Amino acid sequence: MLAVAPLLAADSTPKDAVTAAAAALGNQPNYSWRTTVEAGNGGRFRPGPTDGKIEKGGYAVLTLSFNDNTTDVVIRGTNAAVKTADAGWRSAGEVAQDGNGGGPNPARMAVYTARSFKAPAEQAATLAGQVKELTTGTNGVVGDLTEEGAKALLMFRRGGSGDGPTASGAKGTVTFWLADGKLVKYQTHVTGTVSFNGNDRDVDRTTTTEIKDVGTTKVEVADDAKKKLE
Repeated sequence: MLAVAPLLAADSTPKDAVTAAAAALGNQPNYSWRTTVEAGNGGRFRPGPTDGKIEKGGYAVLTLSFNDNTTDVVIRGTNAAVKTADAGWRSAGEVAQDGNGGGPNPARMAVYTARSFKAPAEQAATLAGQVKELTTGTNGVVGDLTEEGAKALLMFRRGGSGDGPTASGAKGTVTFWLADGKLVKYQTHVTGTVSFNGNDRDVDRTTTTEIKDVGTTKVEVADDAKKKLE
């Protein structure tokens, strides 16, 4: 039995290493991260960084930035609470009732983010499963995304009943950075065309997530936010 472990380590693939690092991160008691988005085609949708904190089996806290505005989100299980600059804490259901006159609604965008939320450990594992092959290079562990994997990343929104956006020409890559077997950063780059309501939009997007403060992150949640999660 003692001789098996070295053999398994020697025979492990880059994908095995990334998958193990993602699982190890998910087993940590807590960690923080920052996600940044760069639109290479200069599109109008240019979100600022997203800062996140999570504790195992507990709360996830996000701060979403767009222009000079920030939106706070707390997630626990399938429940979410949102706080914008012009309103206090509201549940996802309360936000859904706010039409905001049909205009841009940061709170609704935050609710969508909450409902589609995957913590970095889970997202990294998903991405590792959406590559054709991972190889170790001079700049991390790199792989080409499958077409379906690239399509999923192209579209921030998903419609229902066939009336949502569609993607074509989807291509993408993902890069993972590991240090001492630990996941410290990952990055996706996707290109393609998204069609919605008769309009086509070319997308060229790079998204980078950096992991930090593993095991030392303090996740603090306001009492008003907790009440909205009940």
